[in-house]
Amino acid sequence: MSAGSARRDWMLQSHFPSKVERIEAYFSGHGYEPHRHDTYAIGLTMSGVQSFRYRGGMRHSLPGGAMVLHPDELHDGRAGTDEGFRYRMLYIDPVLIQQALGGKALPFVADGLSNDVRVLRAIDSLMQAMERPVESLEEDDAIHDLAHALEAAAGKGRGRRAIDYQAAERARSYILDMNGASMTIEELERISGRDQSSLSRDFRALYGTSPYRYVTMRRLDICRDLLLSGSDLADAALAAGFYDQSHMTRQFRNTFGLSPARWLLLLKSL
Repeated sequence: MSAGSARRDWMLQSHFPSKVERIEAYFSGHGYEPHRHDTYAIGLTMSGVQSFRYRGGMRHSLPGGAMVLHPDELHDGRAGTDEGFRYRMLYIDPVLIQQALGGKALPFVADGLSNDVRVLRAIDSLMQAMERPVESLEEDDAIHDLAHALEAAAGKGRGRRAIDYQAAERARSYILDMNGASMTIEELERISGRDQSSLSRDFRALYGTSPYRYVTMRRLDICRDLLLSGSDLADAALAAGFYDQSHMTRQFRNTFGLSPARWLLLLKSL
């Protein structure tokens, strides 16, 4: 699976059953527009220099170190040299980290880069599923190890405070049950038993993003599945709960740094 001298951008998704989304990609120059995920984006640069803007500065990821991008933090991606860059990335739902940490605020690695041996070891275990199926228990162990490695690498959290995990989880479960449908903050207040301010604060601390962004991401999950199964952009947008195709495309680009059409083209380019 070598990009080698082809100098052609490509992206490969792992299709082995898993709780964690995995990709491998190569970009010869510009990779992604500024965007933000509602997941952790944790990865390894395999060759070249992967440069990206993150939290007001430029970062350069080299082979041997890890990228640890916090949910909902704006970033982009480009080659730092003429060689281009090849990398692997894990997209990990913060809920999986919560299950390991028991409702604590999410670990925050401020610099976006880490050489922590514990983090690298846990990432390596999770990356194995690019080549082979991973056993469920093996993956759960690796996620648990990664959660605690991130907590150790992050050190003191950003403003520790009392968090109502059960209330936020009730709101999150309701959003999932609604499957992309519109809802109001009053509904979430009623379901969670918390006022808007408290719920929004706790939701961000526990899941790394706002309730509305979480709804948007679930719609985009539906969209990607529909696009991969052959639906056209307009039908996928409406089925997922977006107002129209342009609304979906704008949100897709803001979240993944690529248009839906370019995303599909990269996946088909290998």
